[in-house]
Amino acid sequence: LSSGINAEYGGLHRDDWVEANRVFAEAERERERRGEPSLIALLSNAYYDVLDDDGDGTVDVDELKTMMKAFDVPQEAAYTFFEKADTDKSGKLERPELVHLFRKFWMEPYDPQWDGVYAYKY
Repeated sequence: LSSGINAEYGGLHRDDWVEANRVFAEAERERERRGEPSLIALLSNAYYDVLDDDGDGTVDVDELKTMMKAFDVPQEAAYTFFEKADTDKSGKLERPELVHLFRKFWMEPYDPQWDGVYAYKY
C-alpha cells in the first residue's frame, strides 16, 4: 500500500482501500484454487452468528438494523441491504445469502447500483 493512513480523516486513503480489497480478492481466489476455506465465508458467518440475536438460525430486518447501528450507518439502510440480500424473498436472511452478498462485495468489480446496499452513499 502506498502512503497508508490519511491524517485528515484518520483512516486509509481510498486508493489504499481499493488496493487492499484487490489484494484480498486475489488471495481469496488463490485459497479457493488450493481448496482452502474461504475467509469471506468465515467473516460473513461470524457476522451472521452475531446478528442472529434470537438464535432462530435466520436474520430479520430488525436484527440487521443492529449491524447498521454498529457501523454508524443509518438503520434505514437495513431495508435496502435486506432487499438485495434476501434472494429467495423469504423475509429472513439465511446464512448462504449473507455469504453470497459478502462475496459479491469483496470479489466483484465495483458497481454503483449496489451503493445503497454496501452503504457507500451514507
